[in-house]
Amino acid sequence: MAHPAVATPRAAPAALTAALTAVGALLGPRLSTATAVREQHGRDESYHAGFPPDAVAFAQSTEEVQAILRIAAEHGVPVIPFGTGTSLEGHVAALHGGICLDLSQMNQILRVSPEDLDCTVQAGVTRKQLNEHLRDTGLFFPIDPGADASLGGMTATRASGTNAVRYGTMRENVLGLTVVMADGRIIRTSRRSRKSAAGYDLTRLFVGSEGTLGVITEVSLRLHGIPQSIASAVVSFPTIAGAVNTVIETIQCGIPVARMELLDEVQVDACNRYSKLSMPVQPTLFFEFHGTEAGTAEQAQMVADLAEANGGGGFQWASSAEERTKLWEARHKAYYAALALRPGCKGWATDVCVPISRLAECILETKADLAQSNLIAAMVGHVGDGNFHLVYLIDPDNAEEVAEAGRLNDRMVMRALAMDGTCTGEHGVGYGKIDFLTAEHGDAVAVMRQIKQALDPHNLLNPGKVVRV
Repeated sequence: MAHPAVATPRAAPAALTAALTAVGALLGPRLSTATAVREQHGRDESYHAGFPPDAVAFAQSTEEVQAILRIAAEHGVPVIPFGTGTSLEGHVAALHGGICLDLSQMNQILRVSPEDLDCTVQAGVTRKQLNEHLRDTGLFFPIDPGADASLGGMTATRASGTNAVRYGTMRENVLGLTVVMADGRIIRTSRRSRKSAAGYDLTRLFVGSEGTLGVITEVSLRLHGIPQSIASAVVSFPTIAGAVNTVIETIQCGIPVARMELLDEVQVDACNRYSKLSMPVQPTLFFEFHGTEAGTAEQAQMVADLAEANGGGGFQWASSAEERTKLWEARHKAYYAALALRPGCKGWATDVCVPISRLAECILETKADLAQSNLIAAMVGHVGDGNFHLVYLIDPDNAEEVAEAGRLNDRMVMRALAMDGTCTGEHGVGYGKIDFLTAEHGDAVAVMRQIKQALDPHNLLNPGKVVRV
């Protein structure tokens, strides 16, 4: 599907000048109009075209965010929230110009309550920063999308990652939010109790809203105890089908695997070269088991038996912390390893998610499409929850390659939708997948649009993302 045309309405020059003057008086040197800063904040890590904002404002408190949004509302200037810029569907592109609101300096851990297994952080805190802070408490935050993303950005995009099969996504681990609305109102979506039946669930409304309904400034998160025993293993298969069938059987048997990742043979080759590994160049599963010593040993043996029955080779164990770190570091660097297969290329990263029962079918049909194409594409997947990713390696200046990647991507997404899946399991919509939303949700998109218009009637918050107004 074609990318949406960039809408032309922008703030009038006089209104923009007045808004920037007011924000400059508030922030001083923390408002930048430097070309390099604007360009950096107008693009993410995807292949999607970047669009720089007119200025970048570095806020340090909820009250500053409130003041900036009030100024923007008064002058009709768009505002695009920005965390670390690691998104993959053009989420931070300033399609209508305006002010990029960088929250990276809002990086304070406000509260940790070990007894309640929760914490509250400002939106700019990153997941690695939080886990480093928690290191001596016996707790950790498990959502791990790979990149060291900000927790506000992870909330806004409903991120998940390698641990989602056991610990869930941001949807399950966000307990409450502080949000600044388009008109400058500050709301708190819930209190700290673990459950409530009081009113609409506003927390879930803002989780995954991608900065289009309000600006998230504080996040309360569920924490988990660090398991007594952690063990990792790698097993290779002669076929994708054998690997995926092992995944399906593991889930159906109720084995509480913490991580279960699939790399196809292209991605394994890339990781071997990039991370100096020596895995067989075959479809490969990465596992991680959490629990007691006896529990992880039992889980691992059960999975090993399933893998062997599906043609898997012997498990390669990584039980020491150093071995596990090397293994998962290679997995987290899979995107950059894939890019290194074709130096100078750009990566068109995409993902879908389907019911577990349709996962093998979806992957095999997608691989069959790739076999008929001249493009190089690597596949990785959080297959424990039916989610897999492709990165097409393309020359963005080659129209034929861009068109071919678009054709393959369209086929993969529509295949997933036909299997009652989703166009994106964790990347989000941004502007890159906005055309697929109607195909997935039908008339429900009109309801989403009504919510957007009710909360942001002038379409100033990250306009052009998720739904068109």
